[in-house]
Amino acid sequence: MTTTLFIGLDGATFTVLDDLTTPDKNGEVVMPFMRKIYENGVRSKLLSTPNPLTPPSWVSIMTGRSPGHHGILDFLRADERDGEIYFTLPDARDVRNEMIWSIATRQDKSVVSLNFPITAPPKEINGSLVPGFVPWRHLRRNVTPADLFDRLKKMPGFEPKELAWDFEQESKAVQELSEQDTENWVTYHTTRERQWFQIAEKLLVEDEPDLMAVMFDGTDKIQHQAWQFLDPELVDNDQSDWAKRMIGHCKEYFQELDAAIEKLVNLAGPDAQVFLASDHGFAGSIIQVKINAILCELGYLGWKEADDSASGARREKAWFANLDWKKTIAYCQTPSSNGITIRIASRPGMPGVKPSEYEAFRDKLIQDLYTITDDEGKPVFTNIQKREDAYPGPCMREAPDLLLELSDFGFVSITDGPTVEKRPIPLGTHHPEGIFMGYGKGFEKNKFADSCYVWDIPAMLLHSMGLPVPKDFEGAVPSQMFTPEFLAANPVVTGPETESVDDNSAKDEKMSKEEQENLLKQLELLGYME
Repeated sequence: MTTTLFIGLDGATFTVLDDLTTPDKNGEVVMPFMRKIYENGVRSKLLSTPNPLTPPSWVSIMTGRSPGHHGILDFLRADERDGEIYFTLPDARDVRNEMIWSIATRQDKSVVSLNFPITAPPKEINGSLVPGFVPWRHLRRNVTPADLFDRLKKMPGFEPKELAWDFEQESKAVQELSEQDTENWVTYHTTRERQWFQIAEKLLVEDEPDLMAVMFDGTDKIQHQAWQFLDPELVDNDQSDWAKRMIGHCKEYFQELDAAIEKLVNLAGPDAQVFLASDHGFAGSIIQVKINAILCELGYLGWKEADDSASGARREKAWFANLDWKKTIAYCQTPSSNGITIRIASRPGMPGVKPSEYEAFRDKLIQDLYTITDDEGKPVFTNIQKREDAYPGPCMREAPDLLLELSDFGFVSITDGPTVEKRPIPLGTHHPEGIFMGYGKGFEKNKFADSCYVWDIPAMLLHSMGLPVPKDFEGAVPSQMFTPEFLAANPVVTGPETESVDDNSAKDEKMSKEEQENLLKQLELLGYME
């Protein structure tokens, strides 16, 4: 039996991988197997979703659809009611399109899915699924099949607190840690990835699935917190003993990741097709842009008057408690959205834009935002998209009215204060160009191909399993990745549309209020929320 192996590397970027696959001055290579993939496979830039963010991008990788169709746009869903913002956490029941695990199951293929976000609560599939992005206490109830958790518990060293999100460990940011705790952050994720590898190894060997898919997310977590120790342009700037230790810890993580990838590829067998992809890339963000403060300066947003020093201090921290809703017409709901929501007046006399004036108002807002510059006089926003252009599809109206792209690809801030500030050192942030690599049977060798899109991935995986590509997929099989001989012997076949999603088939277990608050804190400390 031939296995299709898909390895997700959250936030992986060629900026880092190219450096780690190149011999250093001593001739040593941090990731020798990845270097072998470079030399014997195909690679290309993988273009992310319009807002290169973890949830929408991985869901596109699982559905073959863009966010305007599958409906996952951010880490949170925000709803404004009577001057209050209410947040809910999207889960698998919010995904409007069928996922690849279900598509393969319907066609008698077995699958294993490990650590992908927005897959809980799970639906029954022909195989095994362990979701990502859930508290460890919820793992037992959110794996499928029902006996899988007990099966995993028998593994030597199995520790669910390391496997899932351990909020006690992850509710920390580098700026709040001592040097020792910062080192512990990296080594913690090195240990955590071992858990996912061991499960992947076990299920790949014992179950021999047609599709084996595992996502390693330490790449993203470490780059967020330790970018200055990974970016080749920054890594030599600090020669302190602590910086050298941090560089060593980062290299150790990628060495172990490289060894894990090699073992999984070898276990998949010589005839396997191996796909590696990231949901987005990474870059260094040097400016902090306080978008709601900018909107206030432009006259689109109002802050409440601070009546004492305590409330003035709170303004720096609060999300929306300090907004004057009577004076606010446009605002940003979450930093991770990089979006602006325009308030529409529900009836005459209510705050917001008249529906008949919406288009003209939005055009004027775009023009005003393009005038914002940094301390060097360069535009802060390099691209501003209207939601119908960024998120075409039936879910478009759930998206922000405008999507902002910053000059350095950073996330905006929604607090009050100076509108544009320069950071002392670059902070790791998402970049729209991730990575794709193909290795094994049928792939071109030592080739850097033209870019493809995240929603092309499931089309390639289905084709690898000998299944047709649903005709309602937005993604396709990029021919430039494969040899002409392979495609001639394995032509791409278009099949029926995907099936409608049945939300009632998913198991349900709600997070407690405390767990939801911990998750929000985690998003805040990774820079996605404030």
